[in-house]
Amino acid sequence: MANIRNKNYIEAENKIVIVGGGICGLATALALHKKGLESVVLERSDKLRTTGATILIHSNGWRALDQLGVGDQLRKIGNLITAYSDISLDDGKKEEASLMKEELRCLKRLDLVQVLADNLPLNTIRFGCHTMAVKMDPLTCQPIVQLDDGTSIKCKVVIGCDGVNSVVSEYVGLKATRSFSTRGVRGFTSYPSGHGFSNDFIRIRKGNRIFCRNPVNENLMYWFVGLPCTSCDLGVSSEPELIKQATIKSIMDFPPDVIEFVKKTDLDSLTLTNLRYRPPWDISLGNFRKGTVVVAGDAMHIMGPFLGQGGSAALEDAVVLARNLAKKMYLRGSERTGKQIMQVEIGAAIDRYVKERRMRLIQLSSQTYLIGMLLEPSSGKFTKLLIILALVVFFSNPNGHVKYNCGHL
Repeated sequence: MANIRNKNYIEAENKIVIVGGGICGLATALALHKKGLESVVLERSDKLRTTGATILIHSNGWRALDQLGVGDQLRKIGNLITAYSDISLDDGKKEEASLMKEELRCLKRLDLVQVLADNLPLNTIRFGCHTMAVKMDPLTCQPIVQLDDGTSIKCKVVIGCDGVNSVVSEYVGLKATRSFSTRGVRGFTSYPSGHGFSNDFIRIRKGNRIFCRNPVNENLMYWFVGLPCTSCDLGVSSEPELIKQATIKSIMDFPPDVIEFVKKTDLDSLTLTNLRYRPPWDISLGNFRKGTVVVAGDAMHIMGPFLGQGGSAALEDAVVLARNLAKKMYLRGSERTGKQIMQVEIGAAIDRYVKERRMRLIQLSSQTYLIGMLLEPSSGKFTKLLIILALVVFFSNPNGHVKYNCGHL
């Protein structure tokens, strides 16, 4: 894995440039590498980005990881979740389901990005490269990436994997993301002698609050609390101890073992974030490409965490995008390489990627949006009844999203 900090070293003209070195950016670079296409990843931080504590990878995500050639390597360190429980404290109902027919594993984000990065060629990742803007060269109609030090990079293709605050999504014309009124608190709780919990994913709901937990390994538990913004003082967001105390106060009417999870949490692991999303109508009608500039991952389809599909969907993006680009940019036995490849052909390949992904993303974003709206304090009883009806009609199999197969790379 490369760790090149001299931004002026970058020579990316007529190359594929990926903005953002998170899960999606690294997976896209690896997918392109597997197809014989060279790319450069521009990451603004000085090291691998690991925003978030853990990530759940569903069966559809593991199919994508297998296409990237890292599935078996990650299975060795990913904890298999074998059952699911959903408990409503409002009416006492409890739903349980076995997950043995599907593959749901919990990974530390650091482990995932490290494995992806380790499988890339040298000099692929360039750290300390903060992308400020994307522009179009009026003479060549090629995109130009501008960095914060004044460096300009003329590219063949730009892929925006730069997350929720994406510079690239702004360039292609996507509307700004929106926020749920729910905030997410995440943390780890350590058990040096072993936690003794089963490998279950458990969700507990009460009103517009939600608690989820699952094991990372035999000594570590991950938990998430979703709370209305009114329950959290904005001034605590950077103080772990204050985050902890505010969270405990907000769930005092939850079972004692839930409160104990939060009380014993590792303070260094605590984060408090706004939950952002793109509404389904923006996914349906939005522009995902402009010329040979395109978006993927959260920059394309940030969604609430209610299905746990954000990371897996980004892995799918990587496979589908690389597959379509390779059909035009890497032609075995052909002399049509480099500058001779017409931009219109690259644009057509990107359009195929967008078309293939759009319906899948509409389905995911619609389901997560509806679930998120159930937690909104502004949603009255009649509104919630309509939302539940919509979920039953359009998503009769609530776990059907894991059946998706992004296909071969």
